[in-house]
Amino acid sequence: MPYFNDAGEVYEHLGKLFQDVMADDELASRFRQANTVVQYQFRNPDSGITVRMLQDEEPQVDLGPTELKPEVIMAMEADTAHRFWLGKVNVTVALARGQISARGPVAKILKLVPLAKPVFPRYQEQLQAAGREDLANVE
Repeated sequence: MPYFNDAGEVYEHLGKLFQDVMADDELASRFRQANTVVQYQFRNPDSGITVRMLQDEEPQVDLGPTELKPEVIMAMEADTAHRFWLGKVNVTVALARGQISARGPVAKILKLVPLAKPVFPRYQEQLQAAGREDLANVE
C-alpha cells in the first residue's frame, strides 16, 4: 500500500517540504545554483511538483498543473520520492534500477543530488510535527 492515499497528501507533505525549502533564504540560494526548473512527476498516486530554482528569478513551487516549463524531469513512484527525502534512497542505484527516470541536462541533474542532503532532517521533523510518525519512520 502506498504511503500517500492521494495527491492531496503528496502535496501536504512533499509539496510543503519544497515550499518551505524555497522560502528558506539559505537553502533556496543553494538550490538556485542548479539554475533550472525541475518537475517531479509522481505515480501512485499521480501528482506533480514543479520547482523553479533559477539564479536570476524568485523561486516558485507549483503543486499539480503548472505553466512552468521544466528543463529537468524526474519521474518516480511517490513512495520513492518520500523515501528519498528521508535519506533512504541512493539516487545512482535508483536510476540504474529504473526506480527513478531522469530527463534533461545530466550536469544539472547531478547538481541537484548533493543539494538535497541537508533537507533530509527537515523532512523528518516536518512529518513528526504533523503527527505522521507512520511516514517519518519508514525503511
